[in-house]
Amino acid sequence: MEHYYSQNPTSSHELIKISYNLNNKSLVFITDTSVFSRHHVDFGSHILISTLPPLEGNILDLGCGYGAIGISIAYLNRNSNVAMSDINERAVKLAHGNIVLNNIPNAVAFQSNGFQDIKDTTYSTIVSNPPIRAGKKVIYPMFEQSIDYLIPGGCLYIVIQKKQGASSAVEKLKSIYGNCKVINKEKGYWILKSIKV
Repeated sequence: MEHYYSQNPTSSHELIKISYNLNNKSLVFITDTSVFSRHHVDFGSHILISTLPPLEGNILDLGCGYGAIGISIAYLNRNSNVAMSDINERAVKLAHGNIVLNNIPNAVAFQSNGFQDIKDTTYSTIVSNPPIRAGKKVIYPMFEQSIDYLIPGGCLYIVIQKKQGASSAVEKLKSIYGNCKVINKEKGYWILKSIKV
């Protein structure tokens, strides 16, 4: 069975167009089968986007899907440079198309399995709605490696549901960064923040 974290989905295409209202701006996204939350921007991503402070510098949306989080960040923070990566080849193609569709000049999308194909680049901010269904064996290495891709003082922001292991994710991030704060809670979703000190 294919998942949204499959590397090269082979399911039949079924393109649809959805919209997402952001600060009185309607962003438009083309989505497809075998990508996460294809019928609407999921609530977790929405809460993450809404919780983030103003950002600048180089930003990474890790596990970007069709681009809702990264494109929203790039739209809201025009002086930033947003890189969007995903293991899913189909998702990356959609994200690239959605960058063009929304006329977002400060974002790029590329394929990478976690940090595997991200070389010699550091970021001021990394954000992620991680692929929880892939399990801790996939997402915890992403947490562990993230600190190596942040500049000193850089921040990692994660959205995770309480029922899907938010408390254990807090403890895991504390073991890596020495800190982790829950900066927002809404309808069972937690937004976590760790700082590279």
